[in-house]
Amino acid sequence: MLQPPPLLGFAAYSGTGKTTLLTRLLPLLNANRLKVGVIKHSHHDFEIDQPGKDSYRLRLAGATPVMLVSRFRRAIISELSAATEVTLAEQLAAFPSAGLDLILVEGFRDERYPKIELHRSALGKPLLYPSDPSIIAIACDTRLQPEPPIPKLDLNDPSAIAGFILNTYLSSLS
Repeated sequence: MLQPPPLLGFAAYSGTGKTTLLTRLLPLLNANRLKVGVIKHSHHDFEIDQPGKDSYRLRLAGATPVMLVSRFRRAIISELSAATEVTLAEQLAAFPSAGLDLILVEGFRDERYPKIELHRSALGKPLLYPSDPSIIAIACDTRLQPEPPIPKLDLNDPSAIAGFILNTYLSSLS
């Protein structure tokens, strides 16, 4: 049985810049020949297909899941019960991870898995660390007092964060 790829999350309050950081990190990780998948958690309802399109009509008619596929990409649209919050474990079970070197996760802040906390001082929010023992580093835009006993990274330096992922996090797993 194949070993699943390592998982690393980015946890922060809304408005911290999680997606912006990931869009800057991914090309750096890809340049190091890593094949990276991403799971993004949203607290909002969203539509992936468009009204009037066949996949949308089939889903509204009751099909779940609906797979839309072309020679360029594939999307699987599944209806979930809104009664309970989704878990990361459920999403990982459905995630096509074959051939990946790393899975990055945006969100699932309250679940226990290795995460880098992103902290932007201007938001005035408290640190998630040390209340969350699964935080392995903090990327922030200011000096922290007291200094945490875990690595502190510059939130505005994606190259340094990519270096931490490659040279510290992934190296510690091998």
